[in-house]
This record gives sequence, C-alpha cells and structure tokens, in this order.
Amino acid sequence: MRSFVTSTFALALALVPAAAFAQTTPPAGQQPPAAAPAPAPPAGPKLGFKTPAGLLLVQVKGDQTAVFEEMMNKIKGGVAASTNPDLTSQAHSWHYYKVSEPAPGGNVMYVVLIEPAAPNIEYQFFEVIKRTLTDEQQRDPATAEMYKKFNGAIASMNMLSLTPGGGL
Repeated sequence: MRSFVTSTFALALALVPAAAFAQTTPPAGQQPPAAAPAPAPPAGPKLGFKTPAGLLLVQVKGDQTAVFEEMMNKIKGGVAASTNPDLTSQAHSWHYYKVSEPAPGGNVMYVVLIEPAAPNIEYQFFEVIKRTLTDEQQRDPATAEMYKKFNGAIASMNMLSLTPGGGL
C-alpha cells in the first residue's frame, strides 16, 4: 500500500508542470486571452471580533498610564460624537478597567472589554481614532505626534474573542 501511495504521489508531482503548461499555452495561431485582474478581497478589520464580545489585555508602561487613559477617552469621545453608524454602534460597547495587581516588568495591565462586539467592525485603537478625525485633523502634524505618544505607552496587547458560556 505504501508503494502505491508513493507511486501515485510521484506521478501527480510529475504531471503538475504538464498540466500547468497545458492550461497556459493557447492553441497554435491563437493569442492567449487577456487576464483580468482578480478583484481585491474586501479588507477586513485589522482588529475585529467574530464573537459577541471581545477582550483586549493591554500592558501599559508603568509611567504611561495617563497617556493610555487619554487615548481611551479620545476613542470613547470620538465614537460618541461621530455620525458614522459603524462608530456610533461602538459608543456604549467600550469598557476599560485598570488591573490592581502588578503586571510583569513594571507595566500596568488594562482590560478592555468590548461588549457587544459587532462583526466586521474595526476595534484597533489607532484605526478607530483615525475614523473619528476630520481630513484636516488627520493631516495635522500634531496627530502624528499623538499616535507616537499613544503607541509608546503600550508595552504589549493580547486579543481574546469571547463567546458566552452560560451563567452560574
């Protein structure tokens, strides 16, 4: 049986170039059809959840907690003031908590709970902030500095998609 599988695999491997050549070579005297570019798949969110709730475990540098909380307040205020339905749907779903116990390396742990989490909605911090800004605000050099400041506050982040398991 093993020799049959090995022989079949070797034969299939040997025929792959011939099959590829047969598919790409037009009959004599004909031009190959122009290949239409494949449509780009729709871009999904950089950070999205496919479950009813999401949890982000964010380690913030110990001396940068005020910067992280400033960023979270910017997100909450931006989505609450937005007229974009994707953003306004997030207005009451973002909740963040500062963990009392110390995190490794002198960091401070924050738990960001997103409930309910909507499918195919962006929850990546900087992308959400960007969508709350005007074009002029996005071009402002101060915005780039703000992103650097916010990015510098985060030591690490882990994402968890949550599905309800029932109550106790």
